[in-house]
Amino acid sequence: MKEDKHPSYGPVVFRDRSAGYAFLTSSTAGSDETIAWDDGQTYPVIDVEISAESHPFYTGKARVVDSEGQVAKFEKRFGDGGQQGS
Repeated sequence: MKEDKHPSYGPVVFRDRSAGYAFLTSSTAGSDETIAWDDGQTYPVIDVEISAESHPFYTGKARVVDSEGQVAKFEKRFGDGGQQGS
């Protein structure tokens, strides 16, 4: 195997400032900024704009589209869609 072909892989903290949430994982991403973690170690930290703690899909605050209401509105506006009684 060739030397220096793969990036270094190690522990990194990803922090979502909008949700006040951070988690420790392993990654090839690095950062010059560091943070002291709960275990007393210092790890590189990467700030992210959105995570599972702040994403609307995972928090249950996603907007639900009322497709049944949309169909009823369409039929009310344009009739029965060309379905003529014969």
